[in-house]
Amino acid sequence: MTTKAALSEPQVLAHAKQRLFPEPAAEDTYAVVDTQFASEEWLAGEPIEPGVRERLAPFNHVQVGSGYPDLVGVRQLETELLAIERLGDDPPLVAIEAKGDTEGRTADVERGIVQAYDRLHEANAAYVAAPKPAISNSAQTLARELNVGVLGVDSGGAVDPLEVPRVVGNRTVDEAAAIRFQATAQGVAEKSFSLNHPKNYLAYPLAFYHPDPTDQVLGEYVVSATDGARQGAAFLGLIDEAPDGTTLTPLGREVVRFARHRYGTVEDALVAFDAWQGSRKRFVEIAPEWGQLTRRVLWSYPATKLIVEELQTMHDDGIPEPSLVELVTWLHVHHPTFTVELFIRGSDSARSRVLTEDGELKASALSDGNVYHAPTVFQLKAMCYHAGILTERGAEPHRLDPETDVWQLVEPLDHG
Repeated sequence: MTTKAALSEPQVLAHAKQRLFPEPAAEDTYAVVDTQFASEEWLAGEPIEPGVRERLAPFNHVQVGSGYPDLVGVRQLETELLAIERLGDDPPLVAIEAKGDTEGRTADVERGIVQAYDRLHEANAAYVAAPKPAISNSAQTLARELNVGVLGVDSGGAVDPLEVPRVVGNRTVDEAAAIRFQATAQGVAEKSFSLNHPKNYLAYPLAFYHPDPTDQVLGEYVVSATDGARQGAAFLGLIDEAPDGTTLTPLGREVVRFARHRYGTVEDALVAFDAWQGSRKRFVEIAPEWGQLTRRVLWSYPATKLIVEELQTMHDDGIPEPSLVELVTWLHVHHPTFTVELFIRGSDSARSRVLTEDGELKASALSDGNVYHAPTVFQLKAMCYHAGILTERGAEPHRLDPETDVWQLVEPLDHG
């Protein structure tokens, strides 16, 4: 008689994540696993297989309710995973607590159910995932009473929803909201900005409005990297890319109105953009009106607001010229989840180097430019420079010295 292999907690969680988040890069989808799973060992002498850790990445330490769930994610789940399909138009914020077998003990499923129930103070749906043999009828009854989903995982990795939760209408607070933000079109999880001059993004609505093919117009007057321009325009909220086609957002239409008011036609506006190609000067200096419009567009991007407001607070506290290391350290105290998502690369290696198992920063790792998210420290910073918000340009991570890279406001406000 053969004995079924025990399933550790990291293995259970990896299977559950694959079931609930099968396509991590899909639209309106994002999930992170708690930093405790980023270590090489789960328990003493019990390594986490590299393949399992790779499936669990990226890692972050996100508070939901009074604790830190094993997984926090956003996705529009299938009907077989929920008692009702959805509540409102937004995909639900999901929390998962995993329980696995340990040497001599089976998974403590009922404890996981109670932990998952606590997450419903802020999450929209909560689950416990555990090996199927460990899930008793009494545990399922408790989960049903507490509105917690139960995911049964077998030794082959198949995951069955034994109990499905109802979606509740809780709104997420600051930390969990960072994960919801990452699932939107403006999230910075994998792709955001690949070009470092804001003119490339501001020109996209003009090229889109032009009667000729968008890529052709953009390549002729502005930049050949049309995919990067389109992607950045979407992240800045200038266009909306939906399955049925791309459209201009209200902000994008306002850019077109501004261009027509200033130049008469979008064609003439694009001719002006053509003249700016290759210029090393600050955008707000060579084209003051466009620079001010850039400032308005960047201010509508949530990450810009967070950075500027915290830089102002640092200025008020006597830190007028913080380095990147000082800024990230400061931000992590006040907005830990958002800071990691915004500044630290999502790879297993980067997050593991920067964060402890408890989600604290490893100060020494912050001195290495390679752990940082390029679209933030290079492209977003460069655009803030061109808009007259920051005093210095950004730098590519491999050229970055985080301890001397200054993040200073051009126009900080003084007290009084």
